[in-house]
Parts: sequence; structure tokens; C-alpha cells
Amino acid sequence: MRDLLVRDLMSAPPIWISPEATLNEAEALMDTERVRRLPVVNADGRLVGIISRGDVREGLSASVVHHLLAPDAQEHWLTVADVMSTNVITVSADAPIWQAAELMLEHKIGGLPVMEGNEVVGVVTESDIFKLLVRELRSEATGTQAS
Repeated sequence: MRDLLVRDLMSAPPIWISPEATLNEAEALMDTERVRRLPVVNADGRLVGIISRGDVREGLSASVVHHLLAPDAQEHWLTVADVMSTNVITVSADAPIWQAAELMLEHKIGGLPVMEGNEVVGVVTESDIFKLLVRELRSEATGTQAS
């Protein structure tokens, strides 16, 4: 486990979304792919943000309130760019897995886009690390090799 790199544990290829996508599209993609966060990648393939289920929920709630308070206002659908976080903490695919876990703990976040140069190549989450821990502890307890 000590020698594991982020690339050994990350989900790849990454599921990402465009900043121009609507929050409804983001929610549908998260539901379909069963993920809680999406890297936001622009048309040039550059990482420009990250959006979580919480961001989507808050944005959709704000949109509903706006429509209730101003029903005659021109309809405005929020986009991913309107609610995404732009100060994205990332990790290298070649970083040790403990470094990814440390970053998540330090910044109180549940997942990190995984980078190779300027390209998003995957995502590693707290669930990935937790599954690894359970697998290692189980193998230790039963005396079997973790797979």
C-alpha cells in the first residue's frame, strides 16, 4: 500500500463537464455516472473548475427562489460556470496515494482531479481511498493478500 500511486487508484477516464452546461445537465450527468463531483473542462481541454452535487443543489435552489420572487423576469438558467469552484486543488497521477489523502484532509474536500501535465486524466476520491483501506485491513485480518 505504501508504494501505491494516485494512478493506481484513480477513476479513469475522467467524467467531466463543460462550463456552459446547465445545472440540470450537470445533475443528470452526476446521476447517470453515479459521481458526486465533476471536473469542469473548457473547449481547449483546460481544467477551469470543479462542481459538486452540493453546488448543483444550491444553484438549482437559488434558481427556483428567483423564479418564485420574479415570475415575470426573463428566464435565466444557471450554468456550471455560475456555481463551480475555480480554485481547484489537483494531484499528479504520479503522486503517492498518501499525498492525495493528505490534500483532501487539509482542504476538507472529497475528491481531486488527477493531472498529467495540463490534462485531466482521472479523479481520485475519499471513497477510493476508503475502499483501499478496507481491502488492506481485511486482508491483514484474514491473512490473505489484498488484490
